Amino acid sequence: MIKSISKFDIKNKRVLIRADLNVPINEGKVQDDFRLKALLPTLNYCLKNNAKIVLMSHLGRPKGKIDKKLSLMPVGEVLADLLEMPIKFSHDCISEDAHDVTLGLKSGEIHLLENLRFSNQEIENNKDFSAKLAKHGDIFINDAFGTAHRAHASTTVIAEFFPNNKCFGYLLAKEIESLEKVMSKGEKPVLAILGGAKVSSKITIIENILDKIDHLIIGGGMSFTFVSAKGGLVGDSICETDKQELALEILKVAAEKNVKVHLPVDVLAANDFNNSAQTKIIEIDNIPRGWQGLDCGPKSKAIFHDVVQSCKTILWNGPLGVFEMDTFSTGTVALGKSIAKATQNGAFSLVGGGDSVAAVKKFNFDKSVSYVSTGGGAMLESLEGKVLPGIAAISN
Repeated sequence: MIKSISKFDIKNKRVLIRADLNVPINEGKVQDDFRLKALLPTLNYCLKNNAKIVLMSHLGRPKGKIDKKLSLMPVGEVLADLLEMPIKFSHDCISEDAHDVTLGLKSGEIHLLENLRFSNQEIENNKDFSAKLAKHGDIFINDAFGTAHRAHASTTVIAEFFPNNKCFGYLLAKEIESLEKVMSKGEKPVLAILGGAKVSSKITIIENILDKIDHLIIGGGMSFTFVSAKGGLVGDSICETDKQELALEILKVAAEKNVKVHLPVDVLAANDFNNSAQTKIIEIDNIPRGWQGLDCGPKSKAIFHDVVQSCKTILWNGPLGVFEMDTFSTGTVALGKSIAKATQNGAFSLVGGGDSVAAVKKFNFDKSVSYVSTGGGAMLESLEGKVLPGIAAISN
């Protein structure tokens, strides 16, 4: 049961929002405002209902020390531009001065607190630190999916100070709903597309989702471990030889559960790991030494396209090739186009995980899929079946 903001009377109340403002910054300038824009529905609702808003977040890993390069001030400036309104800023999060700014807020004003991780008490889940943060609000709203897998002072313990006045923001609620659509409520057939370099990083996800899906596309570097395990020659391609027995066991369990597994059948191989290397199309199980598969080939793209079009619920986690290099981005781009077409035809598509999100944004598919998750580690742990502490703290 998702606890909605709309169930609370927030007029003239101080709403303390745990946001995810952990965005890339270079020389004091925000490089990507994706997470900031994702927060706007919650902020706009609170502004529309005349709440007094206090925002808190971490940024980077300052390890309990003040680091001006990791100040949230530049983030606040971008957020102010997006909202077209001023935002008050405090250079601390629990000082008397910071609390005074909050106490002086008028309805419809926003106060941004400085980086929570300038104090080690944040990651230590310190109760006294949580209590001081809690003084900023009458109602606690968690809208930070990106940190929902962390049991930190501002995500878990703080909820204890708002036993009847805590809820999810629109962003976090949407993340939960999107995951539930894939993991339990999705229209069949359900497809999971797992890419990336290593099987070892996706083992728990695969084990958890096999009961919930009908099709599984395995692409990217991890596909070579499966192909090699089946006796194929993968040349110099990335391959986890110590995970080959596990790969065969996954294929066996998938067959027992009637999950159809789709591996690439051909690759775009290169004689070196660089964008200008010599390339050729090779069958994936017959790659000679001195060559490595860095993208899926044309036959694989066609097969994957047909699988995607046949499914009604689609999860995409991990690229199909080294998409950062233009030469080896075509498989990932083709997959993005296939998912966009399926979405246009009524399928629900969820994209999550750092590299997948980077790919859909790079190739402008972010508006063509149903939902792009804002959380990397949180998304992965959700797919593994773990209960995220930041979500449990609100639900309990």
